[in-house]
Amino acid sequence: MSVASTDIQNVAVDTIRTLSMDAVQTANSGHPGTPMALAPIAYQLFNHAMNYDPAQPNWPGRDRFVLSCGHASMLLYSVLHLAGVKAVDKSGNVLDELSIKLDDIKRFRQIGSVCAGHPEYAEAAGIETTTGPLGAGVSNSVGMAMAQKWLAANYNTDEHNLFDYNIYALCSDGDLMEGIATEAASVAGHLKLDNLCWIYDDNNITIEGETELAFSEDIGKKFEGLGWNVLHLADANDLVGLAKAIDGFKACSDKPTIIVVKSIIGWGAPNKQNTHNAHGAPLGWDEVELAKKTYGFPPEEKFYIPDGVLEHFEQNVGANGAAAFAAWTETWNAYQTAFPEKAAELQSIFDRKLPAGWDKDIPVFEASEKGDATRNSSGKVLNAIAKNIPFMLGGSADLAPSNKSDLTFDGAGEYLPNQYGGRNMHFGIREHAMGGIVNGLSLAGLRAYGATFFVFTDYMRGAMRLASIMHQPVLYILTHDSIGVGEDGPTHQPVEHLTACRAIPGLNVFRPGDANEVAECYRTAMQITDHPAAFVLSRQNMSTLCRTKYAPASGCAQGGYILSDCEGTPDVILMGSGSELGLCVSAAETLTAAGKNVRVVSMPCMELFAQQSEAYRNQVLPPEVTNRVAVEAGIRMCWDRWIGSDGKFVGMSGFGASGPFDQVYEHFGINADAVVAAAS
Repeated sequence: MSVASTDIQNVAVDTIRTLSMDAVQTANSGHPGTPMALAPIAYQLFNHAMNYDPAQPNWPGRDRFVLSCGHASMLLYSVLHLAGVKAVDKSGNVLDELSIKLDDIKRFRQIGSVCAGHPEYAEAAGIETTTGPLGAGVSNSVGMAMAQKWLAANYNTDEHNLFDYNIYALCSDGDLMEGIATEAASVAGHLKLDNLCWIYDDNNITIEGETELAFSEDIGKKFEGLGWNVLHLADANDLVGLAKAIDGFKACSDKPTIIVVKSIIGWGAPNKQNTHNAHGAPLGWDEVELAKKTYGFPPEEKFYIPDGVLEHFEQNVGANGAAAFAAWTETWNAYQTAFPEKAAELQSIFDRKLPAGWDKDIPVFEASEKGDATRNSSGKVLNAIAKNIPFMLGGSADLAPSNKSDLTFDGAGEYLPNQYGGRNMHFGIREHAMGGIVNGLSLAGLRAYGATFFVFTDYMRGAMRLASIMHQPVLYILTHDSIGVGEDGPTHQPVEHLTACRAIPGLNVFRPGDANEVAECYRTAMQITDHPAAFVLSRQNMSTLCRTKYAPASGCAQGGYILSDCEGTPDVILMGSGSELGLCVSAAETLTAAGKNVRVVSMPCMELFAQQSEAYRNQVLPPEVTNRVAVEAGIRMCWDRWIGSDGKFVGMSGFGASGPFDQVYEHFGINADAVVAAAS
């Protein structure tokens, strides 16, 4: 059966709508209204606006599309299927299991389908980032735009324009209500990212009802104040008007653009359009059939793709994308010949590999009783590594002097408005946006880091969690790690944060116990390319251990290792991390002098230790030795696995207090005497 309309563009748009409705209704779960409203925008972007080759979805020069309103996932899945986006490996082989097929759409939101409830990065070809938590996608898009500017500044030449892509992010009322979106928009406006276009679905509907219940901002005026180019489109179905608005974005050379689009949620469903009933629940088959009649589609047919629609997408997206990719490939081949060293750097980015010699300057620190704060040794190691990884960059949430996260070597430079070649970025006091932005930088292939005080991971936890879900090797430099912050008091003294970060699956949390552990933890973390890492670092000094007396810090690669041992079976095992490792060492000396057999275990990364073989874990922590004491200036939770039911913990059970750090430690009974008492 054919459809009533003879306009192939309208038929293609309505096919996106009907596939979305049918998938949601079949799953009896999902959000049908937004895909129905925004199908024209997805159609226009892929068919007429974007430089995108569906046969090469990882092409470095492609335009990016981010569906920030991830609840509308069927919009993305439908257009990726119709455009014929294919997953390919590095040899050009098609990975059928990662290409969205009609059967995947039919199994939307079911186990085994690549069409999950919200888009998941790398689970299907064409999904640029994981979205769902509102505001996450738009913040990622700022990082992607910053990455393009950096790549262009460092690698483009007059003859070789490798990186000139644009980023389009489709966002909802909910996205722009979230604080992270305003934080990220502020960064983008300040940096004048004219390669970034947000398309705002202004439909006045949320789950609870109309947006006027809680939201009355003039988004246009707000974004003008944030330094954006603001355009308006009165009707999402106006493809001509949308094309003009996108042309307006491309013509703007000094600001990011937001296109405010009026849409009708659930468009075409006569009884539910323009109501919250079309937002977060299936329409019901009767209403689906009525909507199909509105579009002129056969109401009884499910997952119907009219004749000519696939061919239309192929003529537009496929043919144009293939030509664009071929032109880029020709430029890339010429670039490799003209600039082999620069091309090798880019190939490392494309392959997500570290360059040869990246770790050759990692310092070895001399033993010192006075020692240093691990935030200071972190700064030295960070600079030693980054100077040999040309694509390692990042910054702090306005705390670089305290975090020691500045890159200070020659040529590091600053990343500023219209000055995009530098590697020191300034995120301002915007921790959550920083987390989202570094995710976007990482998704573009760069080794990105963000830094702040450890206590402020409360503000950026959502972005950290998404980095782990997406297997991005983002690095978090988190200083002022405990009650050792001292005088700033409990508001700035993290006590539950180690447990909170360790609870994120896939996030490796490193809390090194001296300067050489800092160096080895960095060496370990940098080689893990499919998980993020958090470095939890002290404000106060701690001794640099003598490694001829104690075991080499290279044991950090296993996450936990025997720092010092005794003859025979230990009477007690003392274990700790960070600044409390020194308390274990001091207590061990006292206990040994009293005739005890004592083993000290350093545990800089519980996650890596848990991944070791059972034999190794039992070698470090023999099951028969149940007298164990853990020491950490945080809460006990997560230590029970290692100390067992008979073990003891010296640490915190509540919030801290304001005072000099050494007095704060004494006040809460975290000292060597307490460790000795617990071990006896």
